[in-house]
Amino acid sequence: MLQLQHVSFAVNTDEGVKRIIDDVSLDLSERFVAFTGPNGGGKSTLAKLIMGLYRPTEGRIFLDGQDITDMSVTERAKAGICYGFQQPVRFKGITVHDLLNVAAGRTMTVAEACDCLAEVGLCARQYVNREIDANLSGGELKRIEIATVMARSATLTVFDEPEAGIDLWSFSNLISVFEDMYAKIKGTMLIISHQERILNIADRVVVLAAGKVERDGTKEEVLPSLLTATYCDRLKRV
Repeated sequence: MLQLQHVSFAVNTDEGVKRIIDDVSLDLSERFVAFTGPNGGGKSTLAKLIMGLYRPTEGRIFLDGQDITDMSVTERAKAGICYGFQQPVRFKGITVHDLLNVAAGRTMTVAEACDCLAEVGLCARQYVNREIDANLSGGELKRIEIATVMARSATLTVFDEPEAGIDLWSFSNLISVFEDMYAKIKGTMLIISHQERILNIADRVVVLAAGKVERDGTKEEVLPSLLTATYCDRLKRV
């Protein structure tokens, strides 16, 4: 279980102190939790706070009862947190197999690496020895990143807008991959997204606006109000 206890994050600006995250408290234990809300509402910042890329200015963060607030990114990764970036990093000179080995924390056989790639719909033999470089498309990078997450078998996985920068065909396939992950995952998966198709497969939807939790509940409780013309117009304006 991930627990956020009165978590806040503030930065200094020319106009004074700005609170990006403002007193957020949540207990998250569901398999699939989606965070959504207006742009600039604090979603990506909250994801970075969970991973340890930022440190809260107030409040504490717990994972399965352990206080991880002061842990580094590396320490949190060892504790069982995995993070998927909006734009996956490219590593010239590192192969897909190398990256899967790092994620798994051991040397995977070619067969094991191929199994991970097959899980995300990639023709394994064509990708296992390819470099993580500019020759890969955004959709291919997303799938490879998800394969590393599956190899990691993390307690908590955080994806920050996984649909960013990929085409419609790749997005449709991404949804299928997440549906498969949902069926197999043993821990909790948090996804930051605006996409209705992603929100629709979540167990719980948390709406974050102006750094605060605006709504929180099951998709049946939250989605109907999000899909109103007024709210959709609000998302476009911010």
